[in-house]
Amino acid sequence: MYASDSRGGMPRPIKEYVRELLRIVYQLQADYAKKKFTLDGRLVGDLGEILAEQLYDLSLIDGMAQLHDARSRERLVQIKTTMKRSLGFGDIPEFYLGLRIDETGEVEEIFNGPGILIWEAIKHRKRPRNYLFNVSISQLKRLSASVSDNARIPKRPAARNRI
Repeated sequence: MYASDSRGGMPRPIKEYVRELLRIVYQLQADYAKKKFTLDGRLVGDLGEILAEQLYDLSLIDGMAQLHDARSRERLVQIKTTMKRSLGFGDIPEFYLGLRIDETGEVEEIFNGPGILIWEAIKHRKRPRNYLFNVSISQLKRLSASVSDNARIPKRPAARNRI
């Protein structure tokens, strides 16, 4: 089976792209053993968790935790990552770190603060079937702007200028 090519030529077969993606995934798994980096919908989330650990003063919790993905010095943190225009929000985490990875691989902090702030802004909505609210990047940025610096997960010193 072949993917369509907007230029009119025959592209590489899909299976070649799958093999290439899997090669990248296997390399990510070898380099960052804390995460699985599967292509079944967890890839962006796993990338975000590794990036968060590199950029922020936090440590990932081993395995797949129910609500929180990491620990900061005194806080439990849920990390959500997207490449789109919204982030998911389910149960209320102690702290929520929302990141966006753009098509160049750059990371943008969308929200960094107490999860209750997001809940207060969306609690009037009807709960979606999949349990996760989609919260727009613009709404999360507005909410994050109200968080004081001492109520944020601090960045690692070497990462302060990176995002």
